[in-house]
Amino acid sequence: MNTVTLVISSRKDADRRFLQAAAGKAQGNLISFESPQLLFKVLTGKRWELLKMMTGSGPMSIREAARRLERDVKAVHSDVRLLLNTGILQKTENGQIEFPFEAVHVDFTLRAA
Repeated sequence: MNTVTLVISSRKDADRRFLQAAAGKAQGNLISFESPQLLFKVLTGKRWELLKMMTGSGPMSIREAARRLERDVKAVHSDVRLLLNTGILQKTENGQIEFPFEAVHVDFTLRAA
């Protein structure tokens, strides 16, 4: 199963993984956030619904995504633009949007301050 893992990691850890990947060492499918607050700011409830609907669905138009979610096209377009800019969604050669994973795993630990 093609799974992406959303992780909380410091800039230092993200840079280390980048250098390892550049050296040819596989890092897996990871999307990093610097804090849980940033993860939840980017992935609002409506954006989670969008990702859930798109997980394993293949490429589609923004209009089709809005239709499936029963949401306004303009609102979905705004969410898609943000998710494209953060690298969570991808755009295909023919301009459709895609979340190329079959599952999402979120991995972070909350510790006492």
